[in-house]
Amino acid sequence: MPVKVHKVTTLYKGKIFDVALEKVTLPNGVIKNREVVRHPGAAAMVPLLDDGRVVLVKQYRHAVGEFVWEIPAGTLEPDEGPVECARRELVEETGYEAKNLEKLVEILPAPGYTDEHIHIFLATGLIPAEQNLEDDEILEVQPTTIDTAIQMITHGEIRDAKTIAGLLLTSMKKS
Repeated sequence: MPVKVHKVTTLYKGKIFDVALEKVTLPNGVIKNREVVRHPGAAAMVPLLDDGRVVLVKQYRHAVGEFVWEIPAGTLEPDEGPVECARRELVEETGYEAKNLEKLVEILPAPGYTDEHIHIFLATGLIPAEQNLEDDEILEVQPTTIDTAIQMITHGEIRDAKTIAGLLLTSMKKS
C-alpha cells in the first residue's frame, strides 16, 4: 500500500526550511500525523589540497552552542544544482576554487523528520580564491592530514555526520 497524504498544514515557513504537519496513511494502513522539516537540500565538499591535506572549517553552530569541525557546506539556493552550490560554498567558506568536483555520495542526514538530501563531493585541483563569508558565518579554515581528521572522528572531536561520511569515503578512496 503506498503512503497517502491526507492533509498538509504548514506550521512554520522560514528562510532555510519549512515545518509541516502531515496527516498520512502509512504503508501498513495506520493513519498518523507526522511533523516534517522540508529542506531544499545542501552540498558539502571534502577539499583536498595537492599535498594530500583536507581543508576543514571550525564553525560556530548556534543550535548546539559550540564550534563544530566540519567540511565546507551550504544550502542550495532556488534553481541551483548541487555542483553549483558546492563550487559557490567552497569559495565562500574556504577561499579555494576547485578545478574538479567528484560526487562521493548523497546522504539523508535525519530521515526520521526531514527530507533534506546532502550531496557530498571530493574537491581537487584547488586554486586560491577570495573567501567571501556571510556576516553570520564565524569560522576558521584549517588544513589537516586525512589521518589526523580520521583520528579526530575516533576521538569525538569531529561529530558532524556529513563530515564523518565525507572524510571516511575520502580516506577509503585514497587507500
